[in-house]
Amino acid sequence: PAGMVRPPLGARLAPPTPGGSGGGGAVRCGHVSPRGGAGVGAMSRRERGPDTDPGPGGAGPAAEDAALAEPESPEQCLSLLPWDRFSAWLHCVCVVGFDLELGQAVEVIYPPHSKLTDKEKTNICYLSFPDSNSGCLGDTQFCFRFRRSSGRKVSLCCFLDQLDRDLPVYLKKDSAYYYGYVYFRQVRDKSLKRGYFQKSLVLISKLPYVHLFRTMLKQIAPEYFEKSEAFLEAVCSDVDRWPPPVPGKVLQLPIMGVIMKLRIPTYRDKPGTTPIVQNMHQADAQISMALPTVHEVDLFRCFCPVFFHIQMLWELVLLGEPLVVMAPSPSESSETVLALVSCISPLKYCSDFRPYFTIHDSEFKEYTTRTQAPPSVILGVTNPFFAKTLQHWPHIIRIGDIKLPGEVPKQVKVKKLKNLKTLDSKPGVYTSYKPYLNKDEEIVKQLQKGVQQKRPTEAQSVILRRYFLELTESFIIPLERYVASLMPLQKCISPWKSPPQLRQFSQEDFMKTLEKAGPQLTSGLKGDWIGLYRHFLKSPNFDGWFRSRQKEMTQKLEALHLEALCNENLVFWSQKHTEVETVDLVLKLKNKLLQADREHLPVKTDTLKKLQTHINDIILALPDDLQDILLKTGTT
Repeated sequence: PAGMVRPPLGARLAPPTPGGSGGGGAVRCGHVSPRGGAGVGAMSRRERGPDTDPGPGGAGPAAEDAALAEPESPEQCLSLLPWDRFSAWLHCVCVVGFDLELGQAVEVIYPPHSKLTDKEKTNICYLSFPDSNSGCLGDTQFCFRFRRSSGRKVSLCCFLDQLDRDLPVYLKKDSAYYYGYVYFRQVRDKSLKRGYFQKSLVLISKLPYVHLFRTMLKQIAPEYFEKSEAFLEAVCSDVDRWPPPVPGKVLQLPIMGVIMKLRIPTYRDKPGTTPIVQNMHQADAQISMALPTVHEVDLFRCFCPVFFHIQMLWELVLLGEPLVVMAPSPSESSETVLALVSCISPLKYCSDFRPYFTIHDSEFKEYTTRTQAPPSVILGVTNPFFAKTLQHWPHIIRIGDIKLPGEVPKQVKVKKLKNLKTLDSKPGVYTSYKPYLNKDEEIVKQLQKGVQQKRPTEAQSVILRRYFLELTESFIIPLERYVASLMPLQKCISPWKSPPQLRQFSQEDFMKTLEKAGPQLTSGLKGDWIGLYRHFLKSPNFDGWFRSRQKEMTQKLEALHLEALCNENLVFWSQKHTEVETVDLVLKLKNKLLQADREHLPVKTDTLKKLQTHINDIILALPDDLQDILLKTGTT
């Protein structure tokens, strides 16, 4: 946007992190400081260009960055165009109503210039209303996720893409998808032909900040249903005054007289810790509310109906197995799907997931066909029709109404799939899957004790989240350690040769490392860890994780190669070589600088300045005609 100042190349990039040592006293080229915390790497991405389908690693299309600088304060953003701040948080706000002739229809889109394709509008219409069998009287909140129409260009939006780099991997936006956050109201109204008032207020966003948008809807939706259009305009104007969603800063977001205070996590945060946002008294008498999280759901409440199977469910999600959650309402289905996806954090779940999925969804045929094996996806459904349509799926979770447990859940056995005939079947997990790891009885006892002692559900969720985190870290650390060993030694990097390649990942070599440096170092759980790793290495989650680590390490090698070039006397070299060779060197060095900028290589600003000085010195030593050409020449 106009008025934005671009900082020098490499600003804000951390210097390369040295890692473990290699043989013969040589320093290995670093275990790349992983983004995602506790040994779980995530690529620092800046993807460009128009929308394309997401690759197997789960990385979808993304917009080009607007700038490199992290905003210091809201004042820095004053030069942004109208609606840029709004676009950093939301794509648009929709109102979906019920028309007797048309059925569900989008009545309002705000801001009016927001673009949605007909296919996207149709998806929003059907996903914004509970299935008729849900019987949701009163107010209901839930969320859904749907695929963006391909071929559409992504508009540049203020700061969003460069801020994405500072997020933990599991919170990075996937530009191939939108989230829809819904507040649905259904109340009796004799003045209407159907006898009911039915309407949904829907926030459409690329951000997975479930708790933030749920809280926001609770604040604005009831009042909107009373005041209508002008109120919605005021809400959007408030959002357009919000500071950008900068990770790691305490943000104050005013919304209709209330200030929401929150902090978006960064990849630097220690996993499992949530810095507390203090609730301050406002001098101007505005009500302030501190949000403990922007994205987490109530984990214990969601898993309570399948309490005894949490470890098996963790394995199924880790392995990217096809999973269906059959629930009585969209709020239960969406919360449970989001809880499942988050249980392998800080690993990113790289397959598709749909917190609420209907028979009208544009991917319905693709996901329910019997002509091929069920895809790696987690679906949340409420329509009884799915009990028949998806009965060939290997793993089905059936949950009843989620209530806060007042007593210890009874032991429930895993049920056979053939017993699942209707959505009215008893709650439980229907699968023939045999877990690789032995059951951890300790966590079950700990949570049961909490129920007996009436421990708050928030505290139970903290215990459960820590359990999942430790399990995931125990699993991923051996992989991190092995992948770091694939880096060439620093002595292999020569300024006059291309950067060395990473060694190939060998499944068998990795398996050999497990005997001495496996998960037994950090986890007391017994079982077939080797079998679990073999299965994981074939999964989309491994593919996504490894691609991001591979990219990170390749960028590290490029950065080290740049440093090696900077430490050479390049002017002296050019004097010993022909003009043709010197011109070739200058063009290659210019390309290196462009690559460092484009790919955000982890290079110190001083190194880039030094390289630019080398280029200038070499050019100035050449004849005048060549100087003119090279000073004007850009590179690809």
